[in-house]
Amino acid sequence: MAAPHHPPAPPGPPQPPAASGRPAASGPPRLDRIRRGAAAEVLAARHLRRHGIEVLARNVRCRGGEIDLLCRDGEVLVVVEVRMRERRRGAVDYGGALASVGAHKRRALKRATHYVMLRAPALRSMRLRFDVVGIERRCDGALELHWIRDAFRES
Repeated sequence: MAAPHHPPAPPGPPQPPAASGRPAASGPPRLDRIRRGAAAEVLAARHLRRHGIEVLARNVRCRGGEIDLLCRDGEVLVVVEVRMRERRRGAVDYGGALASVGAHKRRALKRATHYVMLRAPALRSMRLRFDVVGIERRCDGALELHWIRDAFRES
């Protein structure tokens, strides 16, 4: 019998600064980013479930892009992009997690959504909505979650 799968725990408090003033790395930078992203997706999924959203799938990948969370809100298919950013004291703020979903990312999400709908004909009759969940770690280590329903439209 296979062991039950448990989602990764949310990210812990920030690491103490290294001599450079940046948080000390706990592993290769890409791996740390992947872990933080996975933890952000877990937090976002929990938040959405608490608000009555059914999570159908996570990390749906295809050649055209990736969907972080594929959800259902009643009769609406919801494609959710999850973004996590950390605010650092004295660093330039480029708009945070929510502002990081630009035109290129929106096109990739739309391509991935078309792929999913081609593979799952039952989803084709559902209305479609694109949401963004932004999670930001403030300078004091606290997390802020912002959920934008219908963040952009398929045009």
